Amino acid sequence: MTIVSRTTAERYTWGVACEGWRHLDCRDLTVIEERIPPGAGEVRHLHRNARQLFFVLNGALTIEKADATFVLNAGDSLEMEPGVPHQVLNTSKADVYFLVVSAPSTRDDRTNLT
Repeated sequence: MTIVSRTTAERYTWGVACEGWRHLDCRDLTVIEERIPPGAGEVRHLHRNARQLFFVLNGALTIEKADATFVLNAGDSLEMEPGVPHQVLNTSKADVYFLVVSAPSTRDDRTNLT
């Protein structure tokens, strides 16, 4: 058993200046902390098998899900069912930090739609 933090977790970068930390990386469950700077985000995509929960730690996260747009603030969460097209964005003026909990893992389970 090991304590994991941003300084000890596997770090990766994605998109333009976005970053993530793998707090738990198992085949059946992943917990990732991510940071998106203002004006950045990801492309619309879906996961065939993974169910995800987005939980905002700090800031405001915009999630476009199917035909709806949600703005989550610190303490808010939103479930993403498998097969649902979605996109996360930071339309605010400050960094947003959030957790993404996925079961099973999203590795090799992502299809970009743009």
